[in-house]
Amino acid sequence: MQTQQAGEGEGDDAGNRQVAIFAGGCFWCLEPVFREVRGVLSVESGYTGGTVPDPDYEAVCSGDTGHAEAVRIEFDPSRVSYPELLAVFFAIHDPTTRNRQGYDVGTQYRSAIFVLDETQRRQALDLIARLASRDGAGGAAVFDAPIVTEVVSFSEWFPAEDHHQRYYERNPHQGYCSAVISPKLAKFRREFAALRAGR
Repeated sequence: MQTQQAGEGEGDDAGNRQVAIFAGGCFWCLEPVFREVRGVLSVESGYTGGTVPDPDYEAVCSGDTGHAEAVRIEFDPSRVSYPELLAVFFAIHDPTTRNRQGYDVGTQYRSAIFVLDETQRRQALDLIARLASRDGAGGAAVFDAPIVTEVVSFSEWFPAEDHHQRYYERNPHQGYCSAVISPKLAKFRREFAALRAGR
């Protein structure tokens, strides 16, 4: 399985391509949303944040490898910013539940932002602080419980198996897709209309 180390083809050295890596539950849920964001060049589902080399889906789902299911997003920063991607990320998953998203339970489903440099780290921590303290109007906190999203340094990326890529696109009427993923897409389309591709 192809891997990618931190710093390989990432960040500003890649010209007009930058990379964001987010984990927020099942990667099937995140991938289709970010595919609809303007300026996103590619989205790949995979595994990161663990200690076992070359993990597969079965091993990651056991919870024993330390990896999280995640998405690796290549984007054009002249069309969409990293903070805008972060805003979408926090809107489409629950960052207050540790090691779970809905019925998906385990460390592989943790909420995490894998940062590639200190700028990404600062921007992620700044947004978490704002979300925890107030909403856009200066009122109550956005979430009813503390945010538990980890902000950690990226180390190595393992692409998921082919049948996990574009899963929702190929299986939109499957039960999990209809019940869990479709509402996330609808929320993104409703709340982030200005960020949708083609705008």
